[in-house]
Amino acid sequence: MNARGPQRRQSPPPPPGLLVVDKPAGWTSHDVVGKVRRLVGTRKVGHAGTLDPMATGVLVLGVERATKLLGHLALDTKTYLATIRLGAATTTDDAEGEVVSTADAGGVDEAAVDAGVAALTGDIEQVPSSVSAIKVDGRRAYERARAGEEVALAARPVHVGRFDVLVRRPGDAVLDLDVLVDCSSGTYVRALARDLGAGLGVGGHLTALRRTRVGPFTLEHARDVDTLVAEADGEAGRASLSLDLDAATATAFPRRDVDAAGADDLAHGRPLPPTGTPGTAAVFGPDGHVVGLVADTEGRARPVLVLAPAG
Repeated sequence: MNARGPQRRQSPPPPPGLLVVDKPAGWTSHDVVGKVRRLVGTRKVGHAGTLDPMATGVLVLGVERATKLLGHLALDTKTYLATIRLGAATTTDDAEGEVVSTADAGGVDEAAVDAGVAALTGDIEQVPSSVSAIKVDGRRAYERARAGEEVALAARPVHVGRFDVLVRRPGDAVLDLDVLVDCSSGTYVRALARDLGAGLGVGGHLTALRRTRVGPFTLEHARDVDTLVAEADGEAGRASLSLDLDAATATAFPRRDVDAAGADDLAHGRPLPPTGTPGTAAVFGPDGHVVGLVADTEGRARPVLVLAPAG
């Protein structure tokens, strides 16, 4: 024993990989990251694809070396289940904002809703919500909006591949629509609710939002926070990953297997023969472990990200 008393034995860091969390309502994405850091035993945790506090569902987190993977994952399409309330517009385009206008939506018929939805499907120009996380002169739009500033954001192109009305529920001067939305990254479902209501002349906002898919990762991969806490309190002493680094890359990218020489070349940052296909591919060595990501450039498969240390 030294002068400082007994030294606490530190646990080894967790293996690298992805943890897919079913985010609870009321939590920010950063809240989830902070909780997961304690549950898996490392500060090296990051997330991809922010969810608003009111939203629930799929939030993809990277642990240890897999944090480097987050910016390269194929997360360009997402799926949501949402509820749109027609008959009222709010300051935030969702139920957390103040109501700024109301109109009787009882007379909005099915054909009008279908036409409004069709106009918001496909390639569209969308003005993001004023309380989005987009930066305006170095500050988040939501910070400026909540400080009382007038926020004007430019429209930008997004793609809504699917916008289906699943259930229509008439209420007292309102009409609630349960919808399914498949869309490109950067699409705001709150803005779809706002624009649908505006187009119908009655106003609209979002009352519920659940993300069911981000790229290839779905609710089937996800676990809720209570389950993760129970795992951390169990014999293992930490929550387990949803996918280790090998499984995560194989799920998100086309796979390419190379021999030991090819694996060594990529581990040292050297290019490989071309894959012959567009986009990014995951390269696996003869031991079955991922070495890195490559993409064809100038006739060679050049490293996009090296995940395995040289040697």
